[in-house]
Amino acid sequence: MEYRSIKEWPEDERPRERLLRSGADSMSTAHLLAIILRTGGNGKSALDLAREILMHFRTLREIEDASSAEFSGIKGMGSAKTAQVKAAFELGRRLLRDEAGSTAQRPSFRNSREVYEYYRPKFYGLRKERFLCALLDTKNRVFREIAVSDGTLTSSPVHPREVFKYAIKESAASVLFIHNHPSGDPAPSADDIDITKRLVETGKIIGIPVLDHVVVSDGRYSSIMEGKLNNG
Repeated sequence: MEYRSIKEWPEDERPRERLLRSGADSMSTAHLLAIILRTGGNGKSALDLAREILMHFRTLREIEDASSAEFSGIKGMGSAKTAQVKAAFELGRRLLRDEAGSTAQRPSFRNSREVYEYYRPKFYGLRKERFLCALLDTKNRVFREIAVSDGTLTSSPVHPREVFKYAIKESAASVLFIHNHPSGDPAPSADDIDITKRLVETGKIIGIPVLDHVVVSDGRYSSIMEGKLNNG
């Protein structure tokens, strides 16, 4: 079959023109990815290259997590195209975070699900564990968030002294703890449970109660204080 670039296709079949005419919702994932790539290479159109990427990585999450070296294994994917794809995913992450931040300037929570729904975008796409401490006022509204620890791929070291020094300094009435499991499994580890017990005991001693410790993953979460594992 003779190769034809997208520019040679009928105008109503070209991905960019279709998006502008019909909207992004009408487009397939391959067509949207082709628009980001702009051009193909090695005898392939941008759409051919997009389909090859989707076949190679299978899911959008795998594409997002792929390294530059993994992209280089696909003919036609040089550093410029890899950067374009990475930039598109980063914009999506920032949109999620902006939306989470703009829904309420000082959010308050009634249960662990509300904590999860608010904080999930803040952890989206992170490949290392991050441990956050949310400081609450007397009306249970968050007035400050502290990134206590950024850990390795599998752990985030936390010490009660480091956590509560911020709560004491800011005169917090209570605190919430939130951290992520990049593995996708939000079930609390033995270390998670142990540190939660120590944090709760420290909070009782200094008079700043711990309301919950929520473990977040993509689509699921667990509440250590409630002892529950939940689907998002």
